[in-house]
Amino acid sequence: MGTYNWDSKDYEVHSSAQQQWARELIAKLPLGGTEELLDIGCGDGKVTAEIASLLPAGRVVGIDSSESMIDLARKRYPPQDYKNLVFEMMDAADLTFGPQFDQVFSNAALHWLKDHRPVVASIYSCLRPGGRVLLQMGGQGNAKDILRVLEKLVEQPQYRHYFKGFEFPYGFHGVEHYQGLLDEAGFINHRVELIDRDMEHDGREGLKGWIRTTWLPYTGRLDESKRDLFIDELTSEYMKHVPLDTRGKVHVAMVRLEVEAQKPQ
Repeated sequence: MGTYNWDSKDYEVHSSAQQQWARELIAKLPLGGTEELLDIGCGDGKVTAEIASLLPAGRVVGIDSSESMIDLARKRYPPQDYKNLVFEMMDAADLTFGPQFDQVFSNAALHWLKDHRPVVASIYSCLRPGGRVLLQMGGQGNAKDILRVLEKLVEQPQYRHYFKGFEFPYGFHGVEHYQGLLDEAGFINHRVELIDRDMEHDGREGLKGWIRTTWLPYTGRLDESKRDLFIDELTSEYMKHVPLDTRGKVHVAMVRLEVEAQKPQ
C-alpha cells in the first residue's frame, strides 16, 4: 500500500508473519465456494491466491497501489493458471467497482493509510447488499517498542535533517474510532477489537529484513548510502531492550485491529 518504493521480492521473503496471520484470518471467512471477493492490499498475491483456491466457483480480485507488487503477483499467478484470480492496481480509498462483491478482505495493509473514512465508504459501495467485510491491520499501540527507538533515532544529528516536517505515517486506529466509521458508512452487525500479537523474526538479520521491507516511510527519507546504517542502528538499539530468545529469535509486540461488519440487505 502507499506510494513507497516497494521491493516486492524482498518483501516476499520477509513477510512470513503477515502470511500466517492472513491464514488465521481467512479461516474466519464464511465461504461457500461461489463468492466474489475483493482482497485489498494484496501485495505479492500469495494470500490472494490461497483465498482463490477456496472459491472454485467464485472469483477473487486482488488490488494494491504498488505497481511492483501487482507486477509480481501477475507473474507469480498468471491468468492462464489461475482462472478465478485477477490483480489490479488501485487505491483502497478510491475503489472503482460497483456493488459486486460478496466479501471484502484485507490483511496487514490498511494501516498504510492514515484516513480510513474514504476507505470504509469505498468498501461499503463495492459490496452487494448483505455482503461482509473482514479486515485486520495494525491497531492502536502497534509496534510501540520499535517506534520508541525510532523516535529517538530520527533525532540523532546524522539523521535529523532527513526528518524535518515528518509526520507519523500510519493509521493505527482504536476500537471506538473504527466503530464510528462503520456506523457512518452504514454498516451493521460489526465487531471491532484490538488483538495483541507476537511477531517473531529469525535473529538479527530477520529483524533487519522486516525493517528494510516494511518501514519505508522512515528508510525512504534517507539517502541510499545511509539506509543500511540506519537499519543497523535501529536493530542494535531495539535488541538492547529485546534480546534474542533461547532459540535465536527476536520478538516484536504487535497490536492488530480486527474489523468485521455487514452491509444491510
